[in-house]
Amino acid sequence: MITLRPSKDRGHADLGWIESYYTFSFAGYHDPAHMGFRALRVINDDRIAPGRGFGAHAHRDMEILTYVIEGGLTHRDSMGQIQTFGPNTIQLMSAGTGVIHSEFNAYADKPGRFLQIWIEPEREDVEPSYQQISYDPAEKRGRLRLLAAPRGSGQTEGALMNQNAYVYTAELAAGETLRQSLTPDRHAWVQVATGSLTLNGQELNEGDGAALDEETALTFTGGPAGAEFLFFDLP
Repeated sequence: MITLRPSKDRGHADLGWIESYYTFSFAGYHDPAHMGFRALRVINDDRIAPGRGFGAHAHRDMEILTYVIEGGLTHRDSMGQIQTFGPNTIQLMSAGTGVIHSEFNAYADKPGRFLQIWIEPEREDVEPSYQQISYDPAEKRGRLRLLAAPRGSGQTEGALMNQNAYVYTAELAAGETLRQSLTPDRHAWVQVATGSLTLNGQELNEGDGAALDEETALTFTGGPAGAEFLFFDLP
């Protein structure tokens, strides 16, 4: 079963310096029908003005992933990390017992866009940690490129999180097809970052999401302008 979450139905907030679209309930947007999917709790599509950002604020007991679509972000946290990164990089902060951090647009002259993703951990009160992994964009063209995997999985390409979940990205050219299998005991979420695609015959456009239950064979085909999408393999 595929359940669509159209972009137009997402929550929306525009504070001037940032415009955000919420796939699931977040901050001032609350919809009991959209509180998350499985362990996936947040997908925020944030458009941020030049030089602006989030001041220091705290998190705990959450796996927080950041994926830049356009521009760049500068991250600072209470673990001593000061990092600037752009597209084709995954950042994972395991908040655990507590982290204070800030995020700002790294550019003073152009806006940025990034996806903020929260995944609920299997265990609480773990030691906080920070990971940042960049990859060659060719690695996601026409195939799924691993961004994050469970700790203890033996994976080395992606960041490691405290949850039995896998996160991938892929970029498809117009008409290009990618196939992926999903075991019967797993679930999935697909989020279109740019462009459009068809998923098992269902059309998804930029900002659209889809929950997958009891789907074991998946076929993705790039739309007229191609697509980049994120694929979440969830328990």
